[in-house]
Amino acid sequence: MDDTPVGRVLSRRETIALLGLTGGALLVGRAWGQPVPACVVRPQQTEGPFFVDEQLDRSDIRSDPATGAVKPGVPLEVAFVVSRIAGGACAPLGGARVDVWHCDALGAYSDVSGWGASTAGQKFLRGSQVTDDGGVARFTTIYPGGYSGRAVHIHFKIRTEPGAAQGHEFTSQLYFDDALTDRVHAGPPYASRGQRRVRNESDGPFRRGGRELLLALTERGQGYAGTFSLALDRSAPSRG
Repeated sequence: MDDTPVGRVLSRRETIALLGLTGGALLVGRAWGQPVPACVVRPQQTEGPFFVDEQLDRSDIRSDPATGAVKPGVPLEVAFVVSRIAGGACAPLGGARVDVWHCDALGAYSDVSGWGASTAGQKFLRGSQVTDDGGVARFTTIYPGGYSGRAVHIHFKIRTEPGAAQGHEFTSQLYFDDALTDRVHAGPPYASRGQRRVRNESDGPFRRGGRELLLALTERGQGYAGTFSLALDRSAPSRG
């Protein structure tokens, strides 16, 4: 189910201890000219029922590659800045594969069946990128819509050494400020779905660490952009 929690949020004591260890090694580079926040361990969350390992190597995930049709919606640019904890310090993690997938403006996921109308064979709003030497992977997409039972969110999965059987895997979700979502969803094409009912604090997964997974956004052109930084503790158990 899409509301099964995994992982945990670091306690205040654990966070302070980590910050004390990393000291001046916290900054891991820059994304789109903006200062990158400190290296932070984030909670894992459920993969949910909609992950498909499409192996679509692309940064712009708005279209269906078979037809070229682009999903309508407010443009959204997301940069992931991934680091690793090693020897009590944080360092950029290059060569990790980041997968992103989410629903369209009306709440539909691609390449699934049995959830209302089938979208099997379509691959819109799915894609992956490999982090560069600075640990950065960038995506161009649209602001997600919503669907019954969940707050608005984006799924992501990070896999180190993607081709190796013993690679580390980290799966979680990004969330959005409710007030901003209200503004975005008041316009087309989102508004045709009607008023959303589930806000962040009413969402099961969000209540289990979602505050650590909020994506802060700034306006960019006709849409928004945000950078999300996280550190992977590769000594911790990996969820496959």
